Amino acid sequence: MQRVKAFFDDIDGRWTGPPGEIIELRLIGSTALMVLTDYDRGTKDSDVLETVAIIGATKTRLLELAGQETALHRRHSMYLDIVDNGLPFLPHAPAYHAPQELNAGLGCFQIKVLDVVDVVVSKLKRYSPSDREDIHAMIQRGAVPRDDLIARFRAAVDEFACDARAVELPRYVTNLHQVERDAYGGSETEIELPAWAEE
Repeated sequence: MQRVKAFFDDIDGRWTGPPGEIIELRLIGSTALMVLTDYDRGTKDSDVLETVAIIGATKTRLLELAGQETALHRRHSMYLDIVDNGLPFLPHAPAYHAPQELNAGLGCFQIKVLDVVDVVVSKLKRYSPSDREDIHAMIQRGAVPRDDLIARFRAAVDEFACDARAVELPRYVTNLHQVERDAYGGSETEIELPAWAEE
C-alpha cells in the first residue's frame, strides 16, 4: 500500500489541472489487490479504467506525467496504464471501494479501487501466469469466497453475452473451472452461456 500511496501522492502533487477539479481514478488489476490486502508482488503498471473523466487532454496529461518511461515511473518503479473501459471482463456494475488511507491528502484526485472478487473475475479473461499467481494469492488469503466468485462471474457473463464478445466466454469458463479445481479443490460449476457462443 505504501508504495502505491507514494506514487499517487507524487502524481497529485505534480498535477496541473484546473484548480478545484477532482478527477476520479478507478484502479483495477493487481494494484487494487495491493491496496485492499497485504499482497505485494512488485507489479510495475497501475491499471486505471478509462472513464468520461479520463479522456482527451486529461488522459494525455496523465500519461505524460506518470506513464511508462516517465520520471515518475523511474522514481517509483510504477507507471499508469489507462485501459479502455470495454476491455475488462466485469459485471455491469463493478464494485469499487474508496480507501481512506490512499485518498488522504490528495487534492486533485479521488481514487476508487476495484473489489478483490471483481479483480479476480477480470483476471479470468487473460489468465496469464501473473494473473494465476494473483488469483491463487487472493483465494489463499480468504479474500474470494467461492460463492461470491461464481455470482460475480455469472454477472460478467451476462454483460458480455449481448454482443460479439460472447464468443470469448467459453475460454473464460475453462479458466474459472481450472481455478475451482486447483485453488478450491472442488468440482466445476455449470455456467450457462448463449447458444451461439461456440467452443
